[in-house]
Amino acid sequence: MCGIVGGVAQRDVYPILIEGLKRLEYRGYDSSGIAVVTPQQELQRYRRVGKVSALAEALDTAPLPGGLGIAHTRWATHGIPSERNAHPHICNDHIAVVHNGIIENFEALREQQKAQGFRFTSETDTEVIAHQVMHYYTQEQDLLKSVQRAIKDFKGAYALGVICRDEPETLVIAREGSPLVVGLGIAENFIASDVHALLPVTHRFIYLENGDIGRLTRHRVELFDEDLQPRERPVKTSTQSDSSSERGQFKHYMLKEIYEQPKAIVNTLQHRITNSEVPDNVFGQTAQDIFPHVKAVQIVACGTSYHAGLVAKYWLESYAQIPCQVEVASEFRYRDPVVPEHCLLVTISQSGETADTLAALMKSKTQGYVGSLTVCNVPESSLVRESDLNLMTEAGPEIGVASTKAFTTQLVGLMLMTLALGKHRGMPQEKQAEIIHCLHGLPGYIDDALNRNEQIASLCNEFLDKSHALFLGRGVEYPIAMEGALKLKEISYIHAEAYPAGELKHGPLALVDENMPVVTVAPTNELLEKLRSNLEEVRARGGRLYVFAEDTTGFDDSEDIQVIKIDPVPRYVAPIVNVLYLQLLSYHTAVLKGTDVDQPRNLAKSVTVE
Repeated sequence: MCGIVGGVAQRDVYPILIEGLKRLEYRGYDSSGIAVVTPQQELQRYRRVGKVSALAEALDTAPLPGGLGIAHTRWATHGIPSERNAHPHICNDHIAVVHNGIIENFEALREQQKAQGFRFTSETDTEVIAHQVMHYYTQEQDLLKSVQRAIKDFKGAYALGVICRDEPETLVIAREGSPLVVGLGIAENFIASDVHALLPVTHRFIYLENGDIGRLTRHRVELFDEDLQPRERPVKTSTQSDSSSERGQFKHYMLKEIYEQPKAIVNTLQHRITNSEVPDNVFGQTAQDIFPHVKAVQIVACGTSYHAGLVAKYWLESYAQIPCQVEVASEFRYRDPVVPEHCLLVTISQSGETADTLAALMKSKTQGYVGSLTVCNVPESSLVRESDLNLMTEAGPEIGVASTKAFTTQLVGLMLMTLALGKHRGMPQEKQAEIIHCLHGLPGYIDDALNRNEQIASLCNEFLDKSHALFLGRGVEYPIAMEGALKLKEISYIHAEAYPAGELKHGPLALVDENMPVVTVAPTNELLEKLRSNLEEVRARGGRLYVFAEDTTGFDDSEDIQVIKIDPVPRYVAPIVNVLYLQLLSYHTAVLKGTDVDQPRNLAKSVTVE
């Protein structure tokens, strides 16, 4: 969940590294640091607590000249956020290391290294990497061989960038379980945790695989396996725009990304649907061999992606008549599930590098699934490479930690999957065409929802002094209530929980009073009257209700209920549209409370460590 950037060039690299860190800050912002080998072959380092801006200010005052450097923005795992725990970590003024991941056996290595005379200055697991590389460097006098020997001693996950003051034109890298890319320039080469960090300097990338070790100089990139036998990896050209990571006219990335949802959905649908069906091959060439045999689906995901999976469960079972189970990846990966016959494993992830989800996928390869499919936003990510099939969500870069457009495009992708599987299970052609017609209209429905922005912003004043909130939903709107509660707690720090509305009387009703706002999106379906009865139970206990509802539902304002009128939407796509209202509610509440909307405390965008 940390961000790594590094480079070797003829020019000073520190401005490039700082810009890269700013672009990676969504991965962590507890502290940051940079180390550079100067023209005098000295290893110099700056570290600062807090956001990258603090480090940038230090470099504005006293720049670090030099063509070889590494930098890091941290999300704390081992050791509290502090300057002494910030990366890069240095051993004996010779070796500097940046690291994303977790070294699970660091305590044993620490004791061993103390006995060897190494002195520790931090509480992090990363410091043992620097010492272990230094231990072998005293024997090898070769940085590549030293890193190669050191990583054989590590258990866990890592993406590493390592430099040495005695090799001022060499950057050594390694990957096992955490993402790392190489950016290719002209007489310069770079590394980063993802491509966004390097778009200002290159659009040509090599995506490292697990077990890769590399040596970068200004004119050459060499990749090796664990025994230093040469490896070849393809060079990919990114089509992403450098400006796609900019905030533009919007105050926050989150708001920008909320407003980008119509375009993101258009991009996700483009070339993937006809007027009457979803062709199998949009998921990959082997989909036509796998889909006809699928009799069950197991969805595995984390966080917001898990909520998308819960929506898909309703769709798959209702429309495609396929049984579906959904499970949190961190639980699924550590148990031995009974795999139904001809079951398709589906993973969902914005980054494609979510550690628990990736581990679940790798474990599934020996469990008898008929195949694997990922719904993901990042081409060349680990989940995409390791899955048999994939559907890219085409949301573009999402910088705000609280996911918005990634979620709605995941839902679109999952509906496409439902249609593709459903046609093999006897879904009527008319039903397929009806849902596809609704998907074509979806960007317009979302534009209409965005027109409620000002009305929702004025509503949020009533949440300003609240410490708790309850979100209710019925049927397919229950996962949307879960997503709304997650968004509110993520960015406004208001404790929020979601429940199926029918569960109120089984416990949550005890929490309801005049200080507990209750939020719901009223469905225009057969569950409407059931929800209405549930809400009356809240009113009878003095609760204050906030209901997003169409005119036809019959909800009206009163002393203890505030109704936000929303436009009619076909039930097939209603969950995708309705989540917009809850995203805006959370956003404006957080703005009023003065929290850091794009980078909420204790969180990071991409969870690449367990």
